[in-house]
Amino acid sequence: MAVPIDSLDAFTRKLECYVKNLQQGGEPDLELLQTMEGITSLFREQLYREMAEENIFQSLLQFLSKAIHEIELASKCSCKHLDAWLQFTAECFRCQRNACVNCSKNQGIMSYLIIGILCDRNLGLIDVSVCLIWILHGMNIDQQSSLAAFRSGLQYLGNMAAGNSESRNSIWKCTFPDFFLTCLNHFDEKVVTYGAMVFFTCLDVEKMIELQDAKNSHVAQSVVNAYMKLPESEWLFLTITSHFLKCPELVEDIYAKLSNQERITLLDAILAKISEKDPVNSEEALIPLKLVEFLASCFQETCKDVLKLASGTSTDEESLIVIRLLDVLCEMTCNTKHLECLQNCPVLLETVIDILRLTQFAGKQNKNVFTASHSVSEIEEVTHPAVGFKAHLIRLIANLCYKHEDNQEKVFHLDGIPLILDNCSIDDNNPFLNQWAVYAIRNLTEQNEKNQEVIANMERQGLADYSVLKNMGLQVEEHDGKLLLKSLKKEF
Repeated sequence: MAVPIDSLDAFTRKLECYVKNLQQGGEPDLELLQTMEGITSLFREQLYREMAEENIFQSLLQFLSKAIHEIELASKCSCKHLDAWLQFTAECFRCQRNACVNCSKNQGIMSYLIIGILCDRNLGLIDVSVCLIWILHGMNIDQQSSLAAFRSGLQYLGNMAAGNSESRNSIWKCTFPDFFLTCLNHFDEKVVTYGAMVFFTCLDVEKMIELQDAKNSHVAQSVVNAYMKLPESEWLFLTITSHFLKCPELVEDIYAKLSNQERITLLDAILAKISEKDPVNSEEALIPLKLVEFLASCFQETCKDVLKLASGTSTDEESLIVIRLLDVLCEMTCNTKHLECLQNCPVLLETVIDILRLTQFAGKQNKNVFTASHSVSEIEEVTHPAVGFKAHLIRLIANLCYKHEDNQEKVFHLDGIPLILDNCSIDDNNPFLNQWAVYAIRNLTEQNEKNQEVIANMERQGLADYSVLKNMGLQVEEHDGKLLLKSLKKEF
């Protein structure tokens, strides 16, 4: 509980007295800690943040400068005052954190405050704070106080960088890349999250150029790896979707270096981004067309790996990459610009038809994940990652042919129409397969007499698989050239 002092001026005078005491060899006591807590509490209010004067932050700079020396010394000799210094440091960081919230005045003051403490080098409050956080990280002690100070320091840097380009540049200069790598790979989830917050807040166009340098690509990889471990972290997600995806060269570079699990994580983030239903504007969900082309090429190169599922020789990770790439491509076709790009990707349509034909063939050779299922009791197939794969292939074919005469012609020459018609059936392993097949036929025949003629010249040969209807308790009878669906009579 903070001491009962009513005015910010009174707090300020007390701090100045404590500065002199600490400089003369004193240690932070309970009264000083409570005074700092009082200021931290006041700074939750915008009024008090605006009232703060430079001497408060000058005192904080003096405190943290002293803390650097004392914590280093105390940690080496197991000094009894170590915990007091750690608690006090954490409270100083919290005070600075609160002072920065929506207050450019305080951000500005803290940006230009300097003190000469190391080899006559002038260090500002940001430099001192980062230096102290590094010391906290390097301490070989298991203390909650140390971790609390580490977290609070990161929160301060995040608030300091928010909306202030000068602060962002200063923080980036003394943290990139090693500091961020340390945070992103830290064992503590909050440190990772707060570190990601600072990283995201500091990023801009110029810093993205620096990040794309080959020697710094491991930082971007660490972001993806951290997001894989903490998929609920909004800061990591925003870093990937709001910054990385705008740089196709960066994505292409790190994709080649990522593990299978990390690739799946990256694709999940891309899928989530392009699936957003209410972006701020239509351009928010749009990713560069060069990245669209890259993802299409990745699918073309690896799609046949999914066939290994038929023999059970593929790992879940390998198959999931192909499946997720297909999910991404399908979702991209919902955007007009993405669709136009994919419709004009060389060989993409041919590849999709080819893999559809191969999965169809594989499913008919023996019972496997590509075999059509007509019984909801077959739980294994229904829950398999490959569920919906053929339906999505036909969905992609349908959209690639939408109002695109050249692609309609390609499907004709590849004998794709009979292949699609062969999938106009019920398949529990592929929900909405029949609907997507019908939609594909619609798009293939729209203003295309040649494709219409192909279907018109087909001969009716009866039901392709009568057992499906029989298992459902139904039968088909023909009367006057029409097919009628009736219930099977029960046999006693």
